[in-house]
Amino acid sequence: MPTITARDLNRATLHRQLLLERKPLSVEDALRQVVALQAQHAPSPYLALWNRLSEFVPADLDAAFTGRAVVKATLLRLTLHAVLADDYQVFREAMQPALRASRLGDRFAATGLTPADCDRLVPELLEFADRPRKAAELEAWVGERLGAERMSGAWWGLQAYAPLHRVPSGGPWSFGGARPSYVAAGTGPAPSGREAPPESLRALVLRYLAGFGPASVADVAQFTLLGRTVLRKALSALGEAGAVEQLEGPDGAVLFDLPGAPRPSGDTPAPPRLMAMWDSSLLAYADRGRIIPPDYRKLVIRNNGDVLPTLLVDGYVAGVWRPADGGIEATAFHELPPEQWDRLAAEARSLTALLADREPRVYSRYNHWWAKLPDARTTRLLPGA
Repeated sequence: MPTITARDLNRATLHRQLLLERKPLSVEDALRQVVALQAQHAPSPYLALWNRLSEFVPADLDAAFTGRAVVKATLLRLTLHAVLADDYQVFREAMQPALRASRLGDRFAATGLTPADCDRLVPELLEFADRPRKAAELEAWVGERLGAERMSGAWWGLQAYAPLHRVPSGGPWSFGGARPSYVAAGTGPAPSGREAPPESLRALVLRYLAGFGPASVADVAQFTLLGRTVLRKALSALGEAGAVEQLEGPDGAVLFDLPGAPRPSGDTPAPPRLMAMWDSSLLAYADRGRIIPPDYRKLVIRNNGDVLPTLLVDGYVAGVWRPADGGIEATAFHELPPEQWDRLAAEARSLTALLADREPRVYSRYNHWWAKLPDARTTRLLPGA
């Protein structure tokens, strides 16, 4: 069995996530490569693409959302992601077990409803949401059928479980306003049951490996929140078909990858990047050490799940950043050589220009975390454009 080092794994991720070199791709082609963009906070897909594309125009992503070539919905890791519309149905089918267990579990059951009740209700909900509906309209619809006392818990489950897309509502990052609007995905019959179609599950696993491999069963489970047993079965079937191969990881773990997939050497240069909050490349693995040094994990992944915008230096998280008067405030957790600061400064000028037309103080609601950073750090103001 071939072996692979920790740095080789790091470079494989960076290459497949378009972080070794910005590429002149369209929004759609970039999404096809990176699989999905974490979209829990509206600016993050834009900043993720800015980090990956040499000719990124934010209006192109606006248009992709408006035209529904790219859709935003609850999917991977049971959080909001932006994915290609062409991928949504397969991904949603594959995610059925995780979504059903998460959203039709204890909180939903506390309303007195069962998954069977949900199966009867969802087709009617999707029919009502055949055009964009505000959250308040959908809550009222649920309340009329189930009663006001059950509305909150029922809607909490239904809004993530039912195949609903978020509707672009304007603002600097396409999805503005305090409360979202929704529309039915329009991808066929409503989901039901606890199982995922085997072909959809295998398709999602292959897409994950193409965008994030090599990876272990635990890594795939972390990204999808699907059970390891069902994922082992899917990977076994793919292996028998010759669609995946096995490698030995640096800790002896079995890793899976696509035959012939690119795996750059660990000494391949990696340019610095100013990463978006919750960037998928940081969160797609059970072993976050692929990109986040263990000593820094608690600094950038806070105890409530917030994942701060990070400095990526030589392929690994080296600190955090936030906008400030005059540019970008960069905080490094260890000493950086002058040439890395110079390259981060060039990134800051480009990012400041991007934000100027959208939201110069992006992520400012998370500034309270900076008071909890360690004293042993270096902070510099990187001037804007």
